Amino acid sequence: MASGRFADFWPDYVRAHSRPKTRALHATGSTLAVLSLILALSINLWVLVLVPITGYGFAWYSHFFVEHNRPATFGHPFYSLFADYRMVFLMMAGRMSEEVARYIPADSAPVALGTHA
Repeated sequence: MASGRFADFWPDYVRAHSRPKTRALHATGSTLAVLSLILALSINLWVLVLVPITGYGFAWYSHFFVEHNRPATFGHPFYSLFADYRMVFLMMAGRMSEEVARYIPADSAPVALGTHA
């Protein structure tokens, strides 16, 4: 990601989320993080503790044990957060597979990139 633009970050992000199980775990964590935020704002602010635990917990698990690469949050925290929710919305719209096909050739196996999450 030489230019520092999100458009340059996105293809690397998609390649680092090549496995469906990784994407599903991210979607689970991102959804639970939003629900935790809603609960915290409506019931008790102590529930805010669950927001990063659920969001990062599911995502980091998927990178360390499914993709075998390094989460992008370490190098690009804001782009990574935005990309997580972009991916979730594309998954809900049934369009994330198109993104994966665009950036990962069908004849190549998932690769552990080691740089993004």
